[in-house]
Amino acid sequence: MKMSFPEWVEPMAATLTQQRFTGPEWIFERKFDGIRLLAFRNGDEVQLLSRNRLPQSCPPIAEAIANLPLREVILDGEVTRGKGMVYHVFDLLWFDGRNVMLLPLDERRALLDTLPLRSPLQRVTPLTDPKPWERACSEGWEGVIAKRRNSPYEHRRSPHWLKMKCEASQELVVGGFTDPQGGRVGLGALLVGHFENEDFIFAGKVGTGFDTKLLLELRARLDALELPISPFTKAVGLPRVRAHWVRPEIVVQVAFIEWTVHGKLRHSRFLGVRTDKSAREVVREMS
Repeated sequence: MKMSFPEWVEPMAATLTQQRFTGPEWIFERKFDGIRLLAFRNGDEVQLLSRNRLPQSCPPIAEAIANLPLREVILDGEVTRGKGMVYHVFDLLWFDGRNVMLLPLDERRALLDTLPLRSPLQRVTPLTDPKPWERACSEGWEGVIAKRRNSPYEHRRSPHWLKMKCEASQELVVGGFTDPQGGRVGLGALLVGHFENEDFIFAGKVGTGFDTKLLLELRARLDALELPISPFTKAVGLPRVRAHWVRPEIVVQVAFIEWTVHGKLRHSRFLGVRTDKSAREVVREMS
């Protein structure tokens, strides 16, 4: 039975992860830094809509989709405008009168592979690198997307699509920590900062990247450096409860996605303690 062609489909979104993994149940694709675009073709009508359902004017893309040998099709992808407009197509949601969103990703991709995509349409091919995120960062990509092969197309931010963004990393100094909550031990998050002339500037919290042994070891070291007041001289957003202050002596290496406009770490992750650099040497790296 032929199904009614939808006017809109809520796009599937990826969940940010700080894990790095591989496995046969996953495929990995380049994460493009462009505009998410859903392309709807119903007979002679082609509509290009953003993730917020806003119409997009991309005549070359619309023409290429109009020339596909299907009367009805819905494509999902990303538009980039580097040396020319390219529509990087990574999923197929509707195939000639048939809703294929409940099919596993592998089957949707197999159907997509049957379509003769012509420029500026470009099929996104899975990465075969043993550590695709390392290639992404070395080539200046935004990151990679990991997708479960057996996952249907879901209209939400899904754990079956995971985005691994390329991380920055730098040394920071511990100026405090928060109490653990729930089943956690040792500490909740490190409160870290960097020096700028005579100021010690709060840069945010680091609450992931620890195992139980490390949490307990860090807590013991920090308890020995306890201060009655905050050592931060410039601090916006410091926690007001369950916070402890320490002399800013312990240097740690922290991975993060980016600095916010307010000078805070976004999506930070603990990498390790540094013993080769003194705390007073730690400044914000601007490049």
